[in-house]
Amino acid sequence: MLVSGDRVVVKVQRPNAVAEIEQDLTLLKAFAERVAKRPVLRQVIDVGAVFGQLAESLRRELDFLQEASNIERIRELIAGYDRLGVPLVHLDLSTSRLLVMQEIPGTPISQAPDGRARKEAARQLLESYYRQVVSAGFFHADPHPGNLMWWQDRIYFLDFGMVGILTAELREHLMWLLSAFWREDARFLTDVALMLSGPAEGGELNVAALQEEIGALMAKYRKVGLAEMQLGPILLEMSEIALRHGVPLPASLTLLGKALAQVQLATAQLDPDLDPFEVTGTFLTRALLRGMRSKLDPQVLVYESQKLKMRALRMLETLERLVGARTGRNLEVNFRSDTIQDTLRRTGRRLAVGLIAAACVLAAGFTAASTATSGWVPGAFAAAAALLTLVLIVDLALRR
Repeated sequence: MLVSGDRVVVKVQRPNAVAEIEQDLTLLKAFAERVAKRPVLRQVIDVGAVFGQLAESLRRELDFLQEASNIERIRELIAGYDRLGVPLVHLDLSTSRLLVMQEIPGTPISQAPDGRARKEAARQLLESYYRQVVSAGFFHADPHPGNLMWWQDRIYFLDFGMVGILTAELREHLMWLLSAFWREDARFLTDVALMLSGPAEGGELNVAALQEEIGALMAKYRKVGLAEMQLGPILLEMSEIALRHGVPLPASLTLLGKALAQVQLATAQLDPDLDPFEVTGTFLTRALLRGMRSKLDPQVLVYESQKLKMRALRMLETLERLVGARTGRNLEVNFRSDTIQDTLRRTGRRLAVGLIAAACVLAAGFTAASTATSGWVPGAFAAAAALLTLVLIVDLALRR
């Protein structure tokens, strides 16, 4: 208890903790290097990648100031959820080996009283994880029942030593993955898995076989109840399927799968009737709309158009080198075709005009529905879309 009368929990690091963890990691590394050489095991799990994630996470746990920073960041991410909370941290009393936090004198979430608060907390817990993962790329990576307490009609997160971090590109692909699973689109889900993994390993990839297995995974889980369906294991099983086909998914998804499995267990305890895919669909719809609105900012539109132009030019340069229209350092071609070169340039121009016209149509629709936008803005976007579409039609008609 502090002088102020506040009750606190003090987390103290043992003097030999660093040495013991480094010793354990050395042994685990030797084990991982040995088992990673077994072909059969490599088809089930990427041991090296998993070890790398584990080692990085354990070393972060040794710095209690980092854990305090994790608590504050999670606090910001769940600020909009009135059924979720985190302990207050006394930063003035904490060090890298000493952490002083508010005491949460609660009970296990399984003992939460039945009622509205319990059901609301279940939904908010699940949705908050989608927000942590998809929107921020930063999530509590160890939400097992012992780290979730029920107090004052809220779920409190405890122990923030282990967190997961996802890049912006991985978050975008993950949103597509969740959307594809929600819509039961096995083909699109297969495409997303291939984008996540990069080039396939070990020869030619049988895309049809991969898609068939992913479709079977969807059929297996989509219609079962919450108590039998766990999103974490689904993600882990999908990783195993991709790995068997030589397209291993990023190791960070393993940590995410584990965290989602634990959250699913906690959610099922609180409200077994909650449909996780309904929560997923609602969240993803709102997240996609927010993302599209943010891209309607004029500065963002100009920036994205420049990115599109640069990518189109790079694609054209690559194709020109391929057909011999442009010299390159690593490729020599002994023919030149002005017809192909003109076709490539014309196709690239039409593609850019079409994409910008489509963006203007979307911008016109969203600004027309917004009450915070001046009345002339939707008309300007609509006029720009019409003009660009006319230019595209004329170009197609004159140069078939």
